[in-house]
Formats: sequence, C-alpha cells, structure tokens
Amino acid sequence: MRVVVTLACTETGDRNYTTTKNKKTHPERMELRKYCPRLRKYTLHRETR
Repeated sequence: MRVVVTLACTETGDRNYTTTKNKKTHPERMELRKYCPRLRKYTLHRETR
C-alpha cells in the first residue's frame, strides 16, 4: 500500500526529494519543510502527482 511520492519546492518548483507514504492512512497530499539547495534555505515542499 506504500507508494513513492515526489516532493517539489513551492517557491522554485524544483523536485528535490522522493519519499514513500501509506495512501490508506494518509490520503491527502504531503507537505514538509525541507532544504532547497537552489535557495539555500528551508522551504515548504509539497507532494506532486
């Protein structure tokens, strides 16, 4: 039931990270504060489809 999702920076649009999530327990889109290498700071990253 776990699927691989890609996380994209909300400010630059770069797809910097991949992770897995359980779609059964968390059907909504994932949002995490991760490091963006282009901006050299922590930004909000959202799950892309």
